This record gives sequence, C-alpha cells and structure tokens, in this order.
Amino acid sequence: MGRAERVVARQKQTDSRRRWVRLHEKGGKEHDVPCHHRLDQCLHDYIEAARIADDVDGYLFRTARRKTGQLTTNPLFQQDAHRIIRRRAKAAAIETRIGNHTFRATGITAYLKNSGKLEVAQQIANHESPRTTKLYDRRNDEISLDEIELITI
Repeated sequence: MGRAERVVARQKQTDSRRRWVRLHEKGGKEHDVPCHHRLDQCLHDYIEAARIADDVDGYLFRTARRKTGQLTTNPLFQQDAHRIIRRRAKAAAIETRIGNHTFRATGITAYLKNSGKLEVAQQIANHESPRTTKLYDRRNDEISLDEIELITI
C-alpha cells in the first residue's frame, strides 16, 4: 500500500442558505456536497470553537499538537481519524467494531430507508457504479423482533 489517504474536507463558499463541503477523496477525486442542516450547525459550532473560520482554504480536520491540543494546519490522516472513532466508540461503551465507513453505510442506509433513490445515493456517495452503493445498503441486515417471534418451537 502507498501513502495513506488524507481525511480532507474543505469548507466551500455557502450559497447564503447552506454550507457545502468539498471532499478530497482517494484517487484525487473532489466531490462537493451540500450539508444536511444538522451537519451545517455542527460544522458552524466546530469551526467557531476551533477558531479556523478565517482559514477558508485550510483543512477542516487537522492534527493537534500533543501536549497543547492546539490544532495545526496539517491535515488529519485517515488512520488517525479511524483511531479517534474507535476511541470514542469505546468510551461510549459501543462494543460493535466501527470505523470510518460505518458512517458512510449508515448514511446511505438511512437515506434509502426514507424513500431515497439508489441513483441519488450513488451520486451523493460519489460512486461510479450502483453496485458499490448497494454494498453500503444495510436495510436487509435488520431482523425485527416480530419476525423472530414467528418462530415456533
């Protein structure tokens, strides 16, 4: 494997109603995505707390200096983001093994559960093939208690 991919998101100019993010993905692809209203608020709060509002060309997710915790201008690498997610899950007593793609699968599944279209999910995820998007669809993984109660012994 080559150099690890960076977790890169840059704030894109807003259209006065909603913030957008520009994602720099593997393979050098860039992808602009409008923010959900809850993400928009979370990003606003994070940017203000991190004091990076004036650095519109800087990385959104950055490394921190060890002893001070102060953010640097360097991008956060994918493996660092993965470690952060695993630490937070452990602190929240989540025993299920989760990682960066867990959130991607959750988002795609939630979108499709709410009557979203596979083609649009594919576009949001920036997948070239709908087959890739289907790999993230977890709707069929859920078995309801009602279904289990149909089993008679």
